[in-house]
Amino acid sequence: MRFSKAVLGSAMAAALLAGCQSLEVYDPDSKKAVVNVNLQPAVFDPDSKAPLTDAAKPKVAQLFEVHHDGRIYSFYDFAEYQSFLAVGETPFQLTRIGAGPKGETMVFGLTKDDKKKGEKTPAVMLMDGKADVAGEFYGEIKRHGRIYVFDNKADMDGVRQLGEAVFMYTEIGGGINGETVVYVLNKGNNKVKPVKLMEKYHAINAK
Repeated sequence: MRFSKAVLGSAMAAALLAGCQSLEVYDPDSKKAVVNVNLQPAVFDPDSKAPLTDAAKPKVAQLFEVHHDGRIYSFYDFAEYQSFLAVGETPFQLTRIGAGPKGETMVFGLTKDDKKKGEKTPAVMLMDGKADVAGEFYGEIKRHGRIYVFDNKADMDGVRQLGEAVFMYTEIGGGINGETVVYVLNKGNNKVKPVKLMEKYHAINAK
């Protein structure tokens, strides 16, 4: 049995809208799959427009966020993050209104050297799927007077989406300035005190 391009195109479009990663088309008589198409979207280099392989994607090792007043401020540079915490604003930024998981405005803080790069900067590319996480990831989210600390980007994405962690180790008053620090865990490590992550938080934030 043959399927026309129009039929296959319609099926693929429907699958993409449904969020599917692959598509199987079945022969209605034999019930066997006759087409299996990978629908994983390609990621393209913003300059050359060529597809980026995983090996070619930029790597991001750290990410810092501040959630405040309907905005999510995202930083890939620790010095810019610290400057924002001190003065409450960032001089160079890329803003996306309504781009947050709950309609928040996303504000990406840029360094002076990167101010003209816009979407080609690490935090934006990581959010857009155009960059990958480096070997040992480190992240922070400051939200409602708490500091959430991560060593796994998927855990950070979960807290950004849900607003809270499922598994955690909480240290009341353990922050550099006496804040409550929430070390975010997952099913794979929630039985062990996150000593290494705690040490990393204090090392990075040491005054």
